[in-house]
Amino acid sequence: MGGGGRATGRLCGAERLDGGRRSGDGRASVCVMGRNAGLPGEFARFRVDEAAQRHTWPDDSGCGFLHVDMDAFFAAVELRTRPELVDKPVVVAGSGPRSVVLSANYLARRYGVHSAMPVGAARRLCPHAVYLPPTSGLYAEVSDGVMAIFRELTPLVEPLSLDEAFLDVSGALRRLGATSAELGAQIRARVVREHGIACSVGVAGVKFVAKLASGMAKPDGMLVVPRAEVLDFLHPLPVSALWGVGKRTEEQLHHLGLDTVGAVAAAPPDRLRRSLGAVGEHLYALANGRDDRGVVPEAPDKSLGAERTFDVDLHDRILLGRELLRLSERVAAALRRRGLRGRTVSIKVRFADFRTITRARTLASATDVAREIHATAAALLAEHAPNGALRLIGVRVEGLDDAAAPEQLSFDSPEPRWRDAEVAADVARSKFGTGAVRPASLLPSGGPGAPETSDTA
Repeated sequence: MGGGGRATGRLCGAERLDGGRRSGDGRASVCVMGRNAGLPGEFARFRVDEAAQRHTWPDDSGCGFLHVDMDAFFAAVELRTRPELVDKPVVVAGSGPRSVVLSANYLARRYGVHSAMPVGAARRLCPHAVYLPPTSGLYAEVSDGVMAIFRELTPLVEPLSLDEAFLDVSGALRRLGATSAELGAQIRARVVREHGIACSVGVAGVKFVAKLASGMAKPDGMLVVPRAEVLDFLHPLPVSALWGVGKRTEEQLHHLGLDTVGAVAAAPPDRLRRSLGAVGEHLYALANGRDDRGVVPEAPDKSLGAERTFDVDLHDRILLGRELLRLSERVAAALRRRGLRGRTVSIKVRFADFRTITRARTLASATDVAREIHATAAALLAEHAPNGALRLIGVRVEGLDDAAAPEQLSFDSPEPRWRDAEVAADVARSKFGTGAVRPASLLPSGGPGAPETSDTA
């Protein structure tokens, strides 16, 4: 993720180019630039030169929180197999008129391209960029590998998305014989070595400061905020740096004459409470370096789903049925990959006028089989949206349970065992790619009316 500052390092496979160097012990040196590259020079003392001796690092005692953020994640993953593009602006996005930018490398960000921007706007800003389609399933696979590195160090890992997470390493330091900053350096080195992408790390004594620090370290850097210097770090920052300050709250704070975090910290709490309510108390605590929130380990999945927005509103129920099958295949494969089954199948439908409905049905027994999921989803679509143009369609499986739990057998179980066939297809796809095996009805027809689509799962 991260901001749009000047890129000082690039990745080609697991090799750092043009902006980083390796020390004798294999750890990467740091060039700390990024979204906050224009901050006052005094922030340089928080930056970590990992190639330097340990005693030159900022004091990380009591700094048990790490925030790790992959740099331009989707784009970086794609560039691992496209080294010829590392010196070019690269944007990962769908091709349709309703598609948005999923990721942009730092060269593209120099032109103002950013995630969630409409692709049309990105092309106007940077027409010479290389626009790559997203690779289905690849980013989740890399994310799982990165998160596994985190969990080797501590069970206290709180993923925020595919490409960022909080870690609480305070209880693991003695066991691992390392400091928080050393663990951050190890993480960065392993992510490069094992996955060929870069990440930035913030180290601090509270969560929100760690997240701020990782943003300032981008791209491909690490920043440590010692406990004794938290207020020195926070107070020069603009109020927008406080967690929870959006555009409206920022305007309210400016109206009160509060432009920096230090000004908020010095403001009378009663005044903030009168003007902003409970948010004022929250911001006052953050501005004074207080954040009582701990790392919340990832909760078990409650549901898994996939959806697709059509570039052109779709009427044809045959094509919609095929799309339901494709989505059901994706969801079932994700369930099997995570060792889960679900009891309830739901669909999400958005009509051409943006009216959106969800409908669900609970099965007699839990499943991770695409054929069963699709049959239920197709029945729900026929019952609740038999007519009309659709803008979006989605499939979700809920009521998840461990696939190792006892399975309720039935005398009328369909033959052959469709699950066995789908598991065999999973194996083939893992070896030969996601397109190696698919239902015949999903083979490209090339005929008119086949929907151009963009994923939003």
